[in-house]
Amino acid sequence: MKLTDKVALVTGGGTGIGRAISLLLAREGAKVAVNYSKSQKEAEATCAAIEAAGGTAMAVQGNVAEEASVKGMLDRVTGAWGGLDVLVNNAGWSTRIPHRRLDLLTEEVWDRTLNTNLRGAFYCVRQAVPLLEKNPGAAIINIASVAGLKGQGSSMVYAASKGAMITMTKSLARALAPGIRVNAVCPGFVRTHFAGWTEEAFSAAEKITPLARLATAEDIAEAALLCAICKGMTGEAIVVDGGMAALGRQD
Repeated sequence: MKLTDKVALVTGGGTGIGRAISLLLAREGAKVAVNYSKSQKEAEATCAAIEAAGGTAMAVQGNVAEEASVKGMLDRVTGAWGGLDVLVNNAGWSTRIPHRRLDLLTEEVWDRTLNTNLRGAFYCVRQAVPLLEKNPGAAIINIASVAGLKGQGSSMVYAASKGAMITMTKSLARALAPGIRVNAVCPGFVRTHFAGWTEEAFSAAEKITPLARLATAEDIAEAALLCAICKGMTGEAIVVDGGMAALGRQD
């Protein structure tokens, strides 16, 4: 197992992509702290699945948009397990707003999107760096989005938040080298409940995806694992979308 004796924290780790990442890191030997803000039942179910497979996990509540809450979450993780080796910034929020409808991008939508997707990731990094610096091979993995590269996605502000996350990934990779590696994974369309996409939308996207299938949450988890273990990579934004961004039609 590639992560034996390592400690990982996955924000938003109880559902969707976060759940898949939590499960895979645990299978590779890591002790996994599964963060949740409101989805306690789902986070505890993810932990139960990890423990049933022989792994070690705990659910930790915390709102990434509040730095004091982030600190409390990390204090609990380090109090239980003594340190931190891998931080996965997966927690995110969006709501579907047609890009043409600028009038619907209210201050509330802007604030909630940026506070969760961008500030939240930064707060987690800032609080985690003193812990990560103590451990050789430490890694930060930001779950961004193809939306941040293409200016598409569930809303214009969501795309902007993920574009900023990709830029921040590169800035952090420079600032924290050589001790901490920082990379981003950019999922395309993935069949989860995030942003409330319909099955019709998923099916339509699948038909024009070069690999003839959408990337899965498990595919994203595999890319996150690569970022956690590949010691020669930092500052990268890895696209996992079935080839759509590189090869597909943009309709």
